[in-house]
Amino acid sequence: MTVTYRDYLRLTELLDLQKVKSDPPEHDETLFILIHQVYELWFKLLLHEFEKIKRNLSDNDLFGAIATFKRVRMVMKTMVGQLDILETMTPMSFTSFRDRLETASGFQSVQFRELEFVLGFKRPEMLAYYEGDAAGLQRLRDRLEQRSVVDHWYDFLEHRGVTIPSELRSRQAKPDCRPASAGTVANDEIQSGLVGLYRSNPEVSILLEMMTDFDEGFQEWRYRHVKMVERTIGKKRGTGGSPGVEFLRKSLFNPIFPDLWEIRHKL
Repeated sequence: MTVTYRDYLRLTELLDLQKVKSDPPEHDETLFILIHQVYELWFKLLLHEFEKIKRNLSDNDLFGAIATFKRVRMVMKTMVGQLDILETMTPMSFTSFRDRLETASGFQSVQFRELEFVLGFKRPEMLAYYEGDAAGLQRLRDRLEQRSVVDHWYDFLEHRGVTIPSELRSRQAKPDCRPASAGTVANDEIQSGLVGLYRSNPEVSILLEMMTDFDEGFQEWRYRHVKMVERTIGKKRGTGGSPGVEFLRKSLFNPIFPDLWEIRHKL
């Protein structure tokens, strides 16, 4: 039997997944559903690509890591651009169907929280939002125990002659020891090693700049997402009683790779 475009992409099922709950249907609810479904697909791709990046870094595969960081960087740029589309929905348009979301909230996105954990931004207290999702909760617990992209980056740096302080290794491995604002901790020894790599190995510097590009894109997406939420609901609580804009603001400007930002003035 010949495989068609429709069959390969399972388009019949895919295009039947946008079910509005408003009655009569509110026009912008379809947009809202589609954008968020597309985001979940991008999250799925990012998680897939970062598994490869982790392997590349630990295997000292410089060019494999460069190629895949280029891809995830472009995904982030696309995700930022999609917010322009969502912002064509006015606050009144969202209000017209917001009640139909009931307890549903973006805070319940397991894949986005997985992505945070994979990138080293591990906050165990966030598990409280997934108590009603046994499978999702287990996935997040597994991610908390797994080594992050930053851990694998440290492997790569060790391959390149950079000494990794033992306290950084232990902190990455024990998320329960982290403060609520946890992310990767900047370190003078790491920064000294990075400056040396920039000056002595231009091929490695290409990877480091790709990583900085992705980091910038991730921070940009967070900022744009916060402003979009603020523009749409203002100071209201999130759907399902989830935290609103003020909580989201706490995640702004927390870099994944702070050492890459700290050394800018030294290059």
